[in-house]
Amino acid sequence: MISQIIVQSTKNKTTINTKDLIKKVRKIEIKTKGLTSQIFSGEYHSAFKGKGMAFSEVRDYALGDEIRTIDWNVTARFNEPFVKVFEEERELTVMLIVDISKSGLFGTHNVTKRELITELSAVLAFSASSNKDRIGLILFSDKIEKYIPPKKGKSHVLRIIRELIHTEATGETTDIAGALKFFSKMVKKKSTAFLLSDFMSPNFIDALKITNRKHDLMALKFSDPAEKTLPKIGLAKFFDLETQKTKWINTSLKSVRRKYTAKQNNFDQDLKNTFRKSNIDFTTINTDQDYVKPLMNLFKRR
Repeated sequence: MISQIIVQSTKNKTTINTKDLIKKVRKIEIKTKGLTSQIFSGEYHSAFKGKGMAFSEVRDYALGDEIRTIDWNVTARFNEPFVKVFEEERELTVMLIVDISKSGLFGTHNVTKRELITELSAVLAFSASSNKDRIGLILFSDKIEKYIPPKKGKSHVLRIIRELIHTEATGETTDIAGALKFFSKMVKKKSTAFLLSDFMSPNFIDALKITNRKHDLMALKFSDPAEKTLPKIGLAKFFDLETQKTKWINTSLKSVRRKYTAKQNNFDQDLKNTFRKSNIDFTTINTDQDYVKPLMNLFKRR
């Protein structure tokens, strides 16, 4: 697995006071809730099925109704045929499994991967809430940083957004397999789960397959264009956010840049193959592009 090496170091941690946090939550709520109501609500509703069919009512038998839907008890009582009417149970349990490891602090287009993950998580949370689904959250790095059990309601969604903004990783690296195992342990009921990460983590393929057998798992990969190619800037000092290690690289050499790009392309292709073989729906979200189209396409493919 490729470790992320970047040109600049992380800024020092800053404490977010309550007033600033409320402003940030409100800003994300206004933007993402608007997108949810205008764009995603219908696509989300049609993309994710309920857990089955539930009895709704009985009505008079009509020509063309299936015999197996006849309610024989009511028919006998009123001496004329009645049928049972069923409707799809729409309520789902939706889990957001969100990577907040330090590699997410990277971004070269006015937004970091972490900020984009937070915004998209809010869109998914509001979409689930508007569909009357229960929504829960797991924040992880190389350990579980925060777990919020699934619940309904706007106040619950706002709590999730607050945690997405405020929670900082205490772990140093990324452990997707550990996060998926925790999810399966804590959420017994079959759920729809979104895994949001840059997927710079070792040995998680088996955990993906096992989780997807029990739950409906989707993967959203976040990427920045600067991760795909090395800039030609001569001898440069690179800093890895997760390992805290530095490395000098001569970016003037074409062979070095070509090797780096090939390695990144292989990583992306291997990841796509993993998702396909595991029968997991996935999409890639780039920091330099609008996320509306890839997310809509993900919903439509379902």
